[in-house]
Amino acid sequence: MTHAISEMVKGQFMNPSPLLADMGGDAIADLISSAADVVLILDHHGVIQDMAVGSDDLLDSGCQDWLGKPWAQTVTTESQAKINALLKSQGAPTTDGVRWRQVNQLLADGGDMPFAYSVSPIRTGDGTRSVAFGRDLRPQVVLQQRLVTAQQTMERDYWRLRQIETRYRLLFQMASEPVLIFDGGLDKLEEANPAAYELLGEGARQAGWSLIDGLHADSLAGVREMMERLRATGRAEPCPVRLVEGKERLSMVATQFRQDNRLFFLVRLTRPEVAELSQPAGRQQLTQVMESTPDALVVTDTEGRILSVNRAFLDMGQLGNEEQARGEMLDKWLGRTGVDFRVLLSNLRQHGTVRLFATQLRGEYGSTSEVEISAVAVPDGPHPCLGFTIRDMGRRLSLDARATKELPRSASQMTELVGRLPLKDIVRETTDLIERLCIDAALELTGDNRASAAEMLGLSRQSLYIKLRRFGIIEGASDELH
Repeated sequence: MTHAISEMVKGQFMNPSPLLADMGGDAIADLISSAADVVLILDHHGVIQDMAVGSDDLLDSGCQDWLGKPWAQTVTTESQAKINALLKSQGAPTTDGVRWRQVNQLLADGGDMPFAYSVSPIRTGDGTRSVAFGRDLRPQVVLQQRLVTAQQTMERDYWRLRQIETRYRLLFQMASEPVLIFDGGLDKLEEANPAAYELLGEGARQAGWSLIDGLHADSLAGVREMMERLRATGRAEPCPVRLVEGKERLSMVATQFRQDNRLFFLVRLTRPEVAELSQPAGRQQLTQVMESTPDALVVTDTEGRILSVNRAFLDMGQLGNEEQARGEMLDKWLGRTGVDFRVLLSNLRQHGTVRLFATQLRGEYGSTSEVEISAVAVPDGPHPCLGFTIRDMGRRLSLDARATKELPRSASQMTELVGRLPLKDIVRETTDLIERLCIDAALELTGDNRASAAEMLGLSRQSLYIKLRRFGIIEGASDELH
C-alpha cells in the first residue's frame, strides 16, 4: 500500500480499472453530472453533443439552446480565446499554470452567466470526445460585489473621517481660546492647542505635567468639585480659576466625552469678557438682580431662539442648567398651541412691545402653569434680540376675568331641553355655545386681532367672519379681517 501511495498522481485514481470497469453508461452519466453544475460532452471539433444541468434556474435561463453548436459560439467574445485554450489543453494545466478558466456563457435573453470550466478527455477507443465540467460562479460574483461595495464604503468613510480630522486639526490649532484634552482626569494631558501652551508656559509640554500644577491653590477646591459634578451628572457650571503665576481671573469650562471606551475631558480656559470688566458697578448690580429676580427673564434672537435665561426660567421650565435651554426655540416651553408664540412674535415685531400677554408655560417633565408675558424688541445694535419677562399667574388670589364669565346656558338647563327639542337641535345649540366661547377667548387673547384669532382657531378668515356675524359679535357686510 505504501508503494501504491508513493505512485499516486495528482488528478488521477491509482487503480480505476477493476473498480470502475463494470459501470454502465447511465451510472457514468450520473457520476459526471453530479460532479458539476453544468457538464458538456464535446466532439473533436468542440461541438456540444450533450449536456447535463444541475439546477432548474439554469434550465430556465435557456442553456439547452447550446446543444449542437460549437462551444466557442455559446460564450461571449472575450471568452472565446479561453475556450480554445481549454480544448487544446484537454485537462492539462495551460501555459499560465491554470487548469480552470472563467467563461461567460451567453443566455437566451441576451445576458451572460459566469462559469468556471475544466475540460477532460474521455478515454474511449477513438479518443475523440471530451467533457467540460462547469461550476456556477454567481454566488462568488455576488460575494465579490458585496466585498467591492464594502471596500468602497469603507474608503468613502475613511476619506470623510480624514476630512473631518483635517478640519478639526485646523480649528484646534487656530483657536485663540486655550483648549486642553485630558485622558481620564486632569493628570494626563493628551493634547493642547498653541494658545494653551502660550498661557500655561512650556512646562505644560513636559511629561507628567498636570493641570493642578498650573493652578493656584485657592482654585483647586472649586475645580475638584466641578470635576466630581461633571462625572456624576455629565454637566457642570463654569468654575473661576487663577494660574500659579499671574493674577488674571479665568473661567474654566469642562465637558466629557468617550472614545474607544475611554473617558476624556475637554477643558477650556476663557478670559472674562472685556465688556463685563468695563461695566460700572450699577450695571453689574442690575445684571445680578435680573439673574435673581423671581420672574423668569429670557433673551432670544429675532426668530425666538434662546440666547440666555435666568434661574427663575430654569425653575419654571424644570431645567437643570442654562445649556439645556440655549439654542432652543422658546415655543418649546411657551404657548398653549403653536399659534400662541407666532402671535406674540408678530405683535412684538409690529409694535416693539407687548404687555400682559396671557398664555401657558410647559415644564420639561409635563407641568403647566398660567403665565403672563411682557416683551420688548431690541432691533438696534450689533446683535438684535428680543427680551421676555414671564410671570407666574397661578398664585394670584384674584380669579382670571375669563373664568368669572358665566356660561350663557348651564348644563342643567341643557338637560331640561330633553323631550322638548330634538337631540340634533340640542347638539347644535351646544355646539354654537362652545364656538362662541372659543371665539371670545381667541379674540381676547389676541387683543381683538381677528386675523391672529382665525389662525389660533384653525379657521380661515372668511369662516371666522361668518361665525362673528352669526353670533352677533360684528355687524355689517364688510368681510375685512384685521
